[in-house]
Amino acid sequence: MPLVTITLARREPATSPEKKAEIIAGVTDLLVQSLDKRAEDVVVLIEELDPDNWGQGGITASEIRRRRVATAAEHQGEKTS
Repeated sequence: MPLVTITLARREPATSPEKKAEIIAGVTDLLVQSLDKRAEDVVVLIEELDPDNWGQGGITASEIRRRRVATAAEHQGEKTS
C-alpha cells in the first residue's frame, strides 16, 4: 500500500478543500499508472505547516513573507514616484 505525504506551507488564502481533493486524486492516479496499484490501496496525506514552525536561511517563513511584502510595497512606491 503506497503512502504519500505531501507537506504544504500554510498560507493566505488557504489551500481550498477542492484543491486538496484535486491533489489527492492526481497523486492517486499517478501511482495507479506508474506503480500499477489499485486506487483504493493508495493513501495520500496532506500536512500543512504553520509558517512560524519552519524557516529558511535562519529566519521563520512568517518573517520571510513579511519581508517580501515590505519589499514589494517599496517597489510599488518607486514605480508610482
